[in-house]
Amino acid sequence: MSATGTQQAAGDNTAIRPFHMTFPDADLADLRRRIKATRWPEKETVADRTQGVPLATMQKLAAYWSTEYDWRNVEARLNKLPNFMTEIDGLDIHFIHVKSKHPNALPIIITHGWPGSIIEQMKIIEPLTDPTAHGGSAADAFDVVIPSMPGYGFSGKPTGTGWGPERIARAWLVLMKRLGYTKFVAQGGDWGAIVTEQMALLNAPELIGIHSNMPGVLSPAIEKGVSSGAPAPANLSADEKHAYDMLTFVYAKGIGYAYQMGLRPQTLYGIADSPVGLAAYLLDHDARSLTLIAGAFDGHPSGLSRDDVLDNITLTWLTGTAISSARLYWENKLSFFGVKGVTIPVAVSAFPDELYATPHSWAQQAFPKLIHYNKLDKGGHFAAWEQPTLFTEELRVGLRPLRTA
Repeated sequence: MSATGTQQAAGDNTAIRPFHMTFPDADLADLRRRIKATRWPEKETVADRTQGVPLATMQKLAAYWSTEYDWRNVEARLNKLPNFMTEIDGLDIHFIHVKSKHPNALPIIITHGWPGSIIEQMKIIEPLTDPTAHGGSAADAFDVVIPSMPGYGFSGKPTGTGWGPERIARAWLVLMKRLGYTKFVAQGGDWGAIVTEQMALLNAPELIGIHSNMPGVLSPAIEKGVSSGAPAPANLSADEKHAYDMLTFVYAKGIGYAYQMGLRPQTLYGIADSPVGLAAYLLDHDARSLTLIAGAFDGHPSGLSRDDVLDNITLTWLTGTAISSARLYWENKLSFFGVKGVTIPVAVSAFPDELYATPHSWAQQAFPKLIHYNKLDKGGHFAAWEQPTLFTEELRVGLRPLRTA
């Protein structure tokens, strides 16, 4: 990859430098060559996806990826956005920063997860920054900051240990203050949700509230129960029982990748060497997402197109971040879904096909200053990517009370 921009002044580690990315044609040719040279396994022995990503789905993906898919399209869209780089805590951090034309826009920092990237949030940038052109009011405008997490995308790869969610949270506060924001909000799903809650725990006066679409709301008793596979307590409501059952499946069969990366991320040489191996690993995040993504390649797209899916995978491949992004699981010592003790205002959006659909009651117990809760009819783990219109409206409505704070 070649990157261009202003040079950092000597000795000035806080400089913000414009960033432009262009990958060499040779990198794209090598990618296509590797896809075509894939050594395929035999077909799965079941008629469903219980053994993982079906062979037919992957072969359709590979055929499209190696012949029709055009990375230059997404590269051009990325380069049209204001991209920047700055050093924080000894590491280069890449971020997109789009300011609204509307006065009094609310600054928001949005954090992606795994196996995601800034690609996940590209569809919501314009509706958030220019709401009047997308069915909203100027009073709901945001200034949007979307960083690439350390080891992901265009950000630097840590060369030592210690870059867990807590350190990323501290870096994001530095970034927002470096951009001149004295009052802002934060949003996240997946790892982004954990980072965002860690930001809240820092009690920085500049951070006035957060929004999450994968909040940590499990009490210690509930978390112990679902992680051990224990039967659901008899006193749960219907929504709580549904969430409990979803989580029991997640812990038993749904996040094997998290255990693998949490224990031995460096062992995953195959996804660093094989594009198809990487694609299969990234597709199989959870059963509902796999169904959604497989539909895009099986002729039944819903929410995500083939290009959407491959934009994210190709970014991971070209930046060589399969292993560096996996290390976040090894670094993490926090519960994925447990209560963290957030006391600042929180807005929650519960999407039905998330790893678990957050019950209102659990959100109320977890967040003493819950300012918004909405149970949506559709949408899954990659909500901003899959359902950008619904997601945008959730941010507008959910964070509206904080505009007068």
